[in-house]
Amino acid sequence: MENNDKLIIAGHEFNSRFILGSGKFSLDLVKAAVESAGAEIVTLALRRANTKTEYNILDFIPKTVTLLPNTSGARTAEEAVRIAKLSRELGCGDFVKIEVIKDTKYLLPDNYETIKATEILAKEGFVVMPYMYPDLNAARDLANAGAATIMPLAAPIGSNLGLITKHFIKIIIDEIKLPVIVDAGIGSPSQACEIMQEGADAVMINTAIATAKNINEMAEAFKLAIIAGRKAYLAGLGRVLNFKAEASSPLIDFLEDK
Repeated sequence: MENNDKLIIAGHEFNSRFILGSGKFSLDLVKAAVESAGAEIVTLALRRANTKTEYNILDFIPKTVTLLPNTSGARTAEEAVRIAKLSRELGCGDFVKIEVIKDTKYLLPDNYETIKATEILAKEGFVVMPYMYPDLNAARDLANAGAATIMPLAAPIGSNLGLITKHFIKIIIDEIKLPVIVDAGIGSPSQACEIMQEGADAVMINTAIATAKNINEMAEAFKLAIIAGRKAYLAGLGRVLNFKAEASSPLIDFLEDK
């Protein structure tokens, strides 16, 4: 891939289009994502960065990696804003992934509260990356509120169900002029490749790697799949013929018409 094909988020350049979600935090997962998959952005929940009873995830993320604190646990825009400000005070930087989730069964994001939090934090200088249910109107509102990216879910978080919302994500990719990072539900490298070749700018992976039999091998597999999908998108996919065949080489020069 060309060296100048960078993922650009609010003026910040990244070579990798793989982002690690660290909800299922383990030392092996972080190491594999950074070393085997080349991740340059790693999410973290505030409670993992401010704990006395567990490992502090900040101790295991290389300084060269950009931290993406999330507002996991927030149920309202006000709670998300408070968590984001605390993360910045703890030295986690200006990047923030907004998660506002009231639903405790399916863990689907509340787009309305997410838009409210995005507007507040963008005005305060945060690089806001909102996690959302893929709806075009909500994506437009997030862009107007100052979001730096749009992060639609592919399937319920942690499910590994794959690209359930693919067609709605494609609408957002086609209509929104911000980086689209597909988050939640991707369960295999082939699914990551598929959505990348549709024009997604990056994908966030966590459970699919954390629950794999070989974490390092799966992390590398996702890295290669994301690169392949991006290359296919930049190359331009070939056309599709519905219910019609076409010979790859002309036959009339050497076959008689029977």
